Amino acid sequence: MQYESQRIAYKYFVISALLFGLQVIFGLITGAKYVWDFDPLINILPFNTSRAIHLNLLIVWLLFGFMGETYYLVPEEAETEIYSAKLANLQLYLLAVIGIAAITGYVFGWSWGMPFLEQPTVLKIGIVIVALIFLFNIFMTMMKTRKWTGILIVLLAGLVLLALLFLSGIFFMKNLTTQYYYWFWVIHLWTEGAWELIAGAIMAFVLLKLTGVDRELVEKWLYIEVGLVLFTGIAGTGHHYYWIGTPKYWLWVGAAFGALEPLPIFLMVIDTLRHVRERKVEIENKIVLYWAVGSAVLHFFGAGVWGFAHNLPQVNRWTHGTQVTASHGHFAFFGAYVMLNLTMIYFALPKLKGIRLFKHGLSLMALRTMTFSMLMMVLAFAIAGIVQIYLQRVLGMDYLTTQRFMKPWFTVLWISGWGFALGVLMYIIDFFTLKQVEPSPVHRRSQNE
Repeated sequence: MQYESQRIAYKYFVISALLFGLQVIFGLITGAKYVWDFDPLINILPFNTSRAIHLNLLIVWLLFGFMGETYYLVPEEAETEIYSAKLANLQLYLLAVIGIAAITGYVFGWSWGMPFLEQPTVLKIGIVIVALIFLFNIFMTMMKTRKWTGILIVLLAGLVLLALLFLSGIFFMKNLTTQYYYWFWVIHLWTEGAWELIAGAIMAFVLLKLTGVDRELVEKWLYIEVGLVLFTGIAGTGHHYYWIGTPKYWLWVGAAFGALEPLPIFLMVIDTLRHVRERKVEIENKIVLYWAVGSAVLHFFGAGVWGFAHNLPQVNRWTHGTQVTASHGHFAFFGAYVMLNLTMIYFALPKLKGIRLFKHGLSLMALRTMTFSMLMMVLAFAIAGIVQIYLQRVLGMDYLTTQRFMKPWFTVLWISGWGFALGVLMYIIDFFTLKQVEPSPVHRRSQNE
């Protein structure tokens, strides 16, 4: 850690880790409703409430992670302290209060109603205030330096886009089709536009610092990512537009362009690995590289390949709104953003704690357990979706009868969810107990050489 203000990131990481665990708990509660006929929580946490909390916690803990990572990354890239630590702390407390108010409100029916954007208007205004504080603090920090790197520019562009797009989800519109048109600006263009830019900048920073790869190499892929987001990210929204009454060609446009977005990050990691192999770079914190490679691979297959297959017009006419959609969503989010957050946290955490070497056993187990369990969940969702499509949409069975045939795969899903929860628990324990270990004699000898 080079700058004192980078310590701000640790507070964000702590809340991020705790909310990650809470999100998984609500995921298990929601999954149980698919498996058991008797639901003792039906009057307190009906399915729509537990699902809303599960999904919103995902967004909130990822945002806490992104914000903490930004407060760690920007000082090091800009070579200056954060403009205002007080503003960063104020932003943290405001967002935490808004998050608690939103989740508590859902339990008591205080909701706006739109999926993923259930927060009442007053809380959304609070989120806008938090975003403005964040952007002001980051922008003023960057203005303190003359060193505007490609990573800083792309990161700032992603953050500004993130804030602007959220505005389209605040206003209530009487026409439902119009409402959903702008709803997609948040739901789709956040994840396939703004977040892709932020993910690219964070991945580039980690690879640059971890491996010593040439800055020109990672920034080359960053600029390609920007180009793809400006063209393919916007056009890729088309696979949503079709379902609100737009012409059929939007399905083709959305499917073709949406699959290209993860490609630059994937190729950035591949190029970096080639650099590591050719120059025989010794990496101390190898767990970060494992998370980074895992993120790039699962991002590419989950968001790109799986998304392309799901959004093909001939396929999407059957799979849209089924459990196949849930399969794609879990696959894409885990690879693209969950693993990316954990990559950056494992990179920054040792430095924030003053640790140079630490045991990778628990972190490696967490990586393996989470990845295997998530792949099992993705598979279970997909098979349940195929059963659902055939019985309900091809044969015309009613919804509840179809659910009985899907239950075996929901059971696999729920058991896999417990496996994923175990991996998250390992990560949380590792996060709070990470400590310095003495280097081995072999390591000491290699360092002296």
